[in-house]
Amino acid sequence: MFVYSPHLSYWRSSNSTLLVPGYLRYWAHSPEFIGQLRAMAGSTDMAPYLSLSDQRRLLMTLPEPRHQQAIAALLGALDDKAAVNDQIVKISLDLADAFYEMFSQGLHFGPDNFGAVAAVYGGGTPSTAKSSYWDGGIAWTTPSDVTALSAPYLFKTDRTITESGLANCASQLYPAGSIFMTSRATIGAFAVPQIPAAVNQGFIVVVPPRTEMRWWLFHEMRSRIDDMLSLANGSTFLELSRKNFKAMPARVGSSDVIRQFDAKVAPLHQRAAKATQESTTLVELRNALLPKLMSGEIRVLDAERAVEDVT
Repeated sequence: MFVYSPHLSYWRSSNSTLLVPGYLRYWAHSPEFIGQLRAMAGSTDMAPYLSLSDQRRLLMTLPEPRHQQAIAALLGALDDKAAVNDQIVKISLDLADAFYEMFSQGLHFGPDNFGAVAAVYGGGTPSTAKSSYWDGGIAWTTPSDVTALSAPYLFKTDRTITESGLANCASQLYPAGSIFMTSRATIGAFAVPQIPAAVNQGFIVVVPPRTEMRWWLFHEMRSRIDDMLSLANGSTFLELSRKNFKAMPARVGSSDVIRQFDAKVAPLHQRAAKATQESTTLVELRNALLPKLMSGEIRVLDAERAVEDVT
């Protein structure tokens, strides 16, 4: 039993031998449905709205039930695999956090601050008036790239810049494995790029002095967001300056503790990053196959071969 608001609609198949329930789910993401939705949503002078009477007028192309079942099963398998990967990511991150709590327990702030234990940088934006700076082969990261992530692993960015663009902005090309943290408006969203990438001015970038320090610094930074917010200022939006961040004291374990911690945690992050990338591929494949399957452009057998190629 459940209750839903008047602004939600609940659909279900009244005859599963004619309309397979799983097919209905994916049809609601198809171009056939979305095109009708957009055409009808502006029929009032209020906010976009689709009345129940409009919903009943929607037209649905129905393949044979066995084809509906095959389409729903294939797309559902992709979603199920992505859901399993999401659980792997969550468990891996939870374990990594638990290990950090265990290894950092009893540590106190010493004389070291973030500026002393790692290299700290920022970023910038090339002139948008110069097209020669944009759409090159260099990943250029904005806070929206990071806040959109489901897990803190960055594989690509919405925008790219050229070598000339990189040379004419305040960002370096940071190596994979750097720590990107948003530092204005939204403070404390994290990404560890899996590719070399530049950043805009909305970031603090921490480059660990050695590989085994990466995840220690990452977890220490994530545990200190409240401290960072207390140091942020700004009249339009809050911003944490690099100066204030670098001056923050950092808890740093001994070399032996950090090595032991990295041995436990690095494989967890590696597994989580792999699962995240695989889920992204699966979702992109599902989104590419769905409209083609629904329209009959490709057969289920051909789609199954495409799935086999990436799984």
